[in-house]
Amino acid sequence: MNIAVIKTGGKQYIVASGQKIRIEKIDGQEGGKVSFDKVLLLASGDKVQIGQPVVEGAKVSGKILKQDRADKVIVFKYKSKKRYKVKRGHRQPYTEVQIESIK
Repeated sequence: MNIAVIKTGGKQYIVASGQKIRIEKIDGQEGGKVSFDKVLLLASGDKVQIGQPVVEGAKVSGKILKQDRADKVIVFKYKSKKRYKVKRGHRQPYTEVQIESIK
């Protein structure tokens, strides 16, 4: 089984072929292809390649399944005895990707 560590959106993800992951929003249409060139680690059985900082020639490709926004998170600020209250909601956009191949 091939496993890779990729970096996208300022975060690192451990991925395997066929896996679905939610990442920070990237440009692209649903059903479109996406490739990740920043591969930090590749592992296949006992063979492990660690990049410095990235593995040369390594590439992870996937298919965009969905462009959506996450559930609403309520942000409530409050100061006691000061009549200060602020209520805000936030929905973070994300992209759902299915990993197709690790090369």
